[in-house]
Order: sequence, then C-alpha cells, then structure tokens
Amino acid sequence: MEDILAGLGALAPTVLVGLVFWLVMFVILRADKHERRAFSKIEAEERAKLAESSAAPIHTPTPRN
Repeated sequence: MEDILAGLGALAPTVLVGLVFWLVMFVILRADKHERRAFSKIEAEERAKLAESSAAPIHTPTPRN
C-alpha cells in the first residue's frame, strides 16, 4: 500500500502541471475564439457601412462657365 501511495505522490506534481497547462491553454484558446468573433462582427459592420456609403450617389458640383 505504501508503494502505491509513493507512486501516486510521485505522479502528483506531473499531473498538476499538466492540469495547469491544460487550463491555461483552454483559457487562451477561448479568448482567441471570442476575439476573432468580435473582430468579425466589427469588420462586417464596417463593410456594411462602406457598402452603404458607396451605394449612395456622390454629389459633384457642376462647373460654372
């Protein structure tokens, strides 16, 4: 029984480091996903504004002679 506990005690630091690494990577990837989604939304809004402004007729003054 002591051998099993010693083995588990030896593996505990490795398992903890692995869990911390997994948690950090999970948080980073989740933040990246949300950031990309926000940038896509902003870009879509800007493209819609650009399309709207380019569709409007441009008023150019006529030259006077």
